[in-house]
Amino acid sequence: MSAPREVRAFAPATVANLGPGFDALGVALAGPGDTVVARVAGVPGVTISRIEGDGGALPRDPTLNTAGIAAARTLELAGIASGVELELHKGLPPGSGLGSSAASAAAAAYAVDCLFGSPLRKADLVEPCLRAEAAVSGRHADNVAAALLGGLVLVRRVDPLDVIRLPVPEGLTIAVVTPRHEVSTREARAVLPATVDLSAHVRASADLAAFVGACFSGDLALLARAINDEIVTPARAALIPGCLEVIRAALDAGALGSAISGSGPSIFALCRSPHSAAAVADAMIAAFARAGLPATSIVSGADAPGVRRL
Repeated sequence: MSAPREVRAFAPATVANLGPGFDALGVALAGPGDTVVARVAGVPGVTISRIEGDGGALPRDPTLNTAGIAAARTLELAGIASGVELELHKGLPPGSGLGSSAASAAAAAYAVDCLFGSPLRKADLVEPCLRAEAAVSGRHADNVAAALLGGLVLVRRVDPLDVIRLPVPEGLTIAVVTPRHEVSTREARAVLPATVDLSAHVRASADLAAFVGACFSGDLALLARAINDEIVTPARAALIPGCLEVIRAALDAGALGSAISGSGPSIFALCRSPHSAAAVADAMIAAFARAGLPATSIVSGADAPGVRRL
């Protein structure tokens, strides 16, 4: 069978941090995402011929775009000298806290790999996507690992890269609410504390360990006790109008726990069931409305698939 001249791949939105797991935990969402079309080009290197859905905000220079950076590194890792032309169709707005740049990178890396017969595994593609993220928003793999592998992931290390798939407790559902408000990743990182109190670090470490234990045991009551974030969310809350009120509304509506998704402004809530998550999402949207921000929601199982070919 001859190799395809074109491959179309989709990578989903993701939620990162998940409370105590700053730069370490990520989960894929069922619903929106980015699509990349990769074609064999007549000249070496990577070109981006078209970007749709970004309102003109993203660069077509492949060295400045996560899709282009991930595609180039994928070619390099696979030892492929052929050139590639990319089309990027954005389904995720930049600065939303839904892993927009990671989705572009993951879709591009996977499309390029498939275009040349899939010489690399999905796990091998985390490194090209990590390189892409580092160029635009910081060297963290929580979003890209979840976008590629799907489900719930723990990034133990980025140097050397070590990503672990976590089991998803039965029924675990995530509600994510995104207000009409933009927070840049660089801005969100700039407000983080330069140092952390030792006792706060100990509590965060214990909560992350408890979170992982709850995933393996399926203990949702333990999971609820573990979704604390007293370091990152408090530092970023002022960037998102109504942030703390939205989190409180989620908890009052029955969420297991709630915190800022990635860099924000999206806020996630982990819930016991799809029914509970729908009610929680409604309460969060209402809380954002009281803060003067219209918002939209995604309700997804925590075991959603990662990048895939269309």
